[in-house]
Amino acid sequence: MSEPKRKKKETDANNISDYAIYLDNVSKTFSDGVPALSNINLKVKHGEFVFIVGVSGAGKSTLIKLLLRELKADSGTIYVNGFNLMNIRHGRIPKFRRTLGVVFQDFRLLKDRNVYENVAFAQRVAQKSEREIRRNVPAMLSLVGLAGKYKHKPKQLAGGEQQRVALARALVNKPRLLLADEPTGNLDLINTAEIMKLLETVNEKGTTVVVVTHNDKLVNDMKKRVVTIKQGMIVSDAEEGGYFYED
Repeated sequence: MSEPKRKKKETDANNISDYAIYLDNVSKTFSDGVPALSNINLKVKHGEFVFIVGVSGAGKSTLIKLLLRELKADSGTIYVNGFNLMNIRHGRIPKFRRTLGVVFQDFRLLKDRNVYENVAFAQRVAQKSEREIRRNVPAMLSLVGLAGKYKHKPKQLAGGEQQRVALARALVNKPRLLLADEPTGNLDLINTAEIMKLLETVNEKGTTVVVVTHNDKLVNDMKKRVVTIKQGMIVSDAEEGGYFYED
């Protein structure tokens, strides 16, 4: 009897290792008793590009906070990059987060530091040597098209350029998974297209990319996998789908 149980555990572990994100029956309720997410099942394989869509209040932000371990789910199973986020010790959370790159709508750049130092900051947090920083930061700025603006402060840059700095900072430590929360929300159409092209390039190099957005045109144009959340539940999960929403 014990042998089949052992095989099942091994199979489950192997299945989880195939995924950058593995959520099974995950629920989260706010302190006021309002459910934020209910029985979420989501699996994202290494190397995928996935959109998570839904209107404001659907539960997208709560999901991102669970994936970052800013919040802990009430129930279910959550693995991200092989880390069990339901049982992870507090002291291991920084190590877990170093496997991620994160980009936000509001850029979150250090306003008193130039472009080079904003990107280098991520390397220093990861305890990279100065030699590595001098090699990696210019290479990443070149990738995002900002090699010539490394001395500029954020206030000297346009919105699209600031988001490219944020993207460079998120990618400089070569994360296995990039989470982008409304990365084009403050950008015009041209800059939106440029940022999404960069995300595609990063994905083609092997990084798993998850983009949270409510931009239906963007989603429809990209033709990637689309996961739709409505009232805290996944209502659609379509390969190469478009923006889906039911009233």
